[in-house]
Amino acid sequence: MNARGPRDRGWTRRSWLAWLIAGTRVAAQKRRLWPAERVPYADPATEFQVERLTDPSHSSFLAPPHARSLARKGGFLLVASDRAGTFQLFRLEERSGQSEQLTEAKALDPYAFTLTADDDAFCYFDGDTLYRASLGNLKAKAIYRVPEGWQREAGFGLSPDGKYIALVESRAGRWSLRLIRTSNGSAMTVLERPEAIRDPAPGPREQQILYLYEDSLWLARRRGQASERLQVPPGRVLQAYWSADGRRVLYLHQPAEKGKLSAIREYELSSNRDRLVATTSQFASFAANADESVFLGASASVASPYLLLLLRVTRRELTLCEHGARDARQVRPTFSADSRRIYFQSDREGKPALYRMNVERLVEPTDSVP
Repeated sequence: MNARGPRDRGWTRRSWLAWLIAGTRVAAQKRRLWPAERVPYADPATEFQVERLTDPSHSSFLAPPHARSLARKGGFLLVASDRAGTFQLFRLEERSGQSEQLTEAKALDPYAFTLTADDDAFCYFDGDTLYRASLGNLKAKAIYRVPEGWQREAGFGLSPDGKYIALVESRAGRWSLRLIRTSNGSAMTVLERPEAIRDPAPGPREQQILYLYEDSLWLARRRGQASERLQVPPGRVLQAYWSADGRRVLYLHQPAEKGKLSAIREYELSSNRDRLVATTSQFASFAANADESVFLGASASVASPYLLLLLRVTRRELTLCEHGARDARQVRPTFSADSRRIYFQSDREGKPALYRMNVERLVEPTDSVP
């Protein structure tokens, strides 16, 4: 990929100078440990054991859907929390429950951070600057800054190989999808649109990026080819994920017909074939386990705000627990890489807190995706 320099993007002298110093390193942070906040409880709806990992007196967040909070080999989570007074990133240890503060950011964005593919580093936005930091020594390097006059929008996705971050920026009615190389911050503008671009997700195959535009599912190419609208049934696409091999797209679809509930569907790129995986009981957000045999969904039902497992083979749901979140789209349901545990976030007890539940008796273990 030939990255375009700042002059190619029409930057001002000020933003040109900012780009030149984007490689500035910040001093390594002191390692500060925070005590565990874990509270186990029996879910009132199912009596399954659930564990609240963080205290709802402060806010804690998992990484956004196309980024990574969970280390592939287990052992820890990367989370954003304001327990230190301002939002910072923490390494939350699975066994002890202790948290190690990793950053001392001035304006950390709790909706834009991720572990890298090898679990050895992490990336995050502090204001308009994207940093990459080592988990070993906590030294952070500024690798990209949003150009002057542009505003970063919601949307932050890491490619499966960890080489690129996709993000969305806007200016004067123009929305741009950008790709940032995590190694050095070189940037490429993939496309521009007159309306909001949402949820960019770089695929396992280098040339492809999924994104949502006007509630439809689109596929972009990295090297300047035309963007393609995928031919899915009428309605709204709520959320979409790549399959592990990059040959299919799994997505949550709200049909256009009144009264119909959301469904998980699958689009095969080689044949342009779309098929139903399963209807759901009003899923507002979802995730798949490593082999896509089981789905985890957060129901938007006010009467039954549950987290549910859905088996692909039987198309049947099993209620796990109440998520109780005010907005089921923000539950961020997530499987561990081996499918033995599930994680989610909820503001059911005050501010957003993180939760964990063992499901190894309900779901067959899977191998971690490399």
